[in-house]
Amino acid sequence: MKRNNLVTSVFAASLAILLMLNGIAAAQTTKISGLITGRNGPTVTVQTATDPKVTVLLTDDTKVQQIQGMLKARRKQMSMAALIPGLQVQVQGSYNAENQFVASTIDFKGNDLQDAQTIQAGMQPTKEQVQQTQEELEAQKAALQRQQEEMQQQQQQMAEAQAKIDANKAAIEAANKRFGQLDDYNIMDEVTILFGNGKTAIEAQYKPQLLQLAEKAKTITAYTIQVKGYASASGSAALNQTLSEDRANNVTQFLMQQGHIPLTNILAPGAMGESRQVGNDKTAEGQAQNRRVVVRVLQNKGIAGT
Repeated sequence: MKRNNLVTSVFAASLAILLMLNGIAAAQTTKISGLITGRNGPTVTVQTATDPKVTVLLTDDTKVQQIQGMLKARRKQMSMAALIPGLQVQVQGSYNAENQFVASTIDFKGNDLQDAQTIQAGMQPTKEQVQQTQEELEAQKAALQRQQEEMQQQQQQMAEAQAKIDANKAAIEAANKRFGQLDDYNIMDEVTILFGNGKTAIEAQYKPQLLQLAEKAKTITAYTIQVKGYASASGSAALNQTLSEDRANNVTQFLMQQGHIPLTNILAPGAMGESRQVGNDKTAEGQAQNRRVVVRVLQNKGIAGT
């Protein structure tokens, strides 16, 4: 009987110590939820409901997870490149000895990532969508001319179409304001790489320029590298969107593998498709200028003191 009582007492004491240690560990863990508003090297800025600017430090041990499933019970491991401005996240971590908030896990929903990526791409309408809208407007005008009795109905349809256009313009303006926030950054260096028609591989002549940019970036405090891929308007819009994405991804991989740029210092590559044409796409020379990837080294003006 005494032996049983002793075993019971030891077990109870061990359980109490374990619960106390778990309580201490739990007390040291902090959770925040909010919107990513910027990236500076290995840190992200999160705007929460109570604080407009929480700086979160990323480490090699930080887990980035996408919440999936009807019950939101599954977690898919993701790259840190997914942490882009405009993404809604839940961050769990703790403060280190330097009072920095170090993230242990960062969770986000799949739909939120898709929305943020759409913002990154500039929310530019595809060529097919623009053409479809134009055809609808022309059909409405023809119907107004042929059938006066349908005037009221056609006017209503035109008003709805205009409302969609106005809403799209407002969304693009909001996206440009949220994405990148280049007004808050100094452009420290920039390189433009051109590609052949339908090509995504980096030509040899541009590789030294990229390596030189990478070396310069490493001398800049809290630098961030932005990579945006573009395509000419020749061919289908869907194919051109894919080409711009592949070009941006290839340049990003080169900077990481050959330039030895850490992933934490690179924003997710932007696939801009046919948007923001810089050359006349009706000429071969203009099309060549539009098949490009623009690489920029950025530094936050607050860090630079400007």
